[in-house]
Amino acid sequence: MKKYFILAVIYEIIFLLNIACFPLTMGEAMTIDKSKEIVKLPAPRFDGNIPVETALLKRRSVRSYAAEALTLAEVSQLLWSAQGITDSRGFRTAPSAGALYPLEVYIVAGRVQDLPAGIFKYRPHRHELFKILEGDRRAQLCSAALNQSSVIQAPVVMVFCAVYERITGKYGNRGMQYVYMEVGHASQNVCLQAVSLGLGPLTIGAFYDDQVKTVIHAMADERPLYIMPIGRLKSE
Repeated sequence: MKKYFILAVIYEIIFLLNIACFPLTMGEAMTIDKSKEIVKLPAPRFDGNIPVETALLKRRSVRSYAAEALTLAEVSQLLWSAQGITDSRGFRTAPSAGALYPLEVYIVAGRVQDLPAGIFKYRPHRHELFKILEGDRRAQLCSAALNQSSVIQAPVVMVFCAVYERITGKYGNRGMQYVYMEVGHASQNVCLQAVSLGLGPLTIGAFYDDQVKTVIHAMADERPLYIMPIGRLKSE
């Protein structure tokens, strides 16, 4: 399966080449400080606080959150659960048809300790974040998500996108179904990981695709599939 890992690296290189010339919108200038564009994430933990059965039992959609920041370690764990590398051959936490991995994961950070507000893209093979844009963009994302208040309340929002061509090239139109299956696998991973961390997750599928792409500066071939606000539970 080494060729699939190599493909993932090639797509990352293409991303880096395109990010400099990606058309900007809303009159914003995207400037990236080369010394700060990469955020190395803390190593993920492989032992949890609660059994998977308990996480399944406690998983609920949470729509309001405490006004408290997440830690960078928590964000690291959430991202790893979504698409982290779990094998030297490049296999990940979520199954993927043909190990082709069409998903791309962005985070819209608002209140995360040791991470400035901004939009970042997860790079699984290095377990790091690549900075796309500075500044808190949760309000714009909230507008793109039909003004669902959870998006602006959550300290961090995860956005799943897909590059369909990575998988339809092998499986044809059937590959579209495999993409939807995969984002379901990955988002459930995040839900259970969030519960294990004592956090509240939410999955959102109602949004304007083009507006979401504009807010996160997704690449032209990336289609938004899922928005996941995640935050700390309010005290009862």
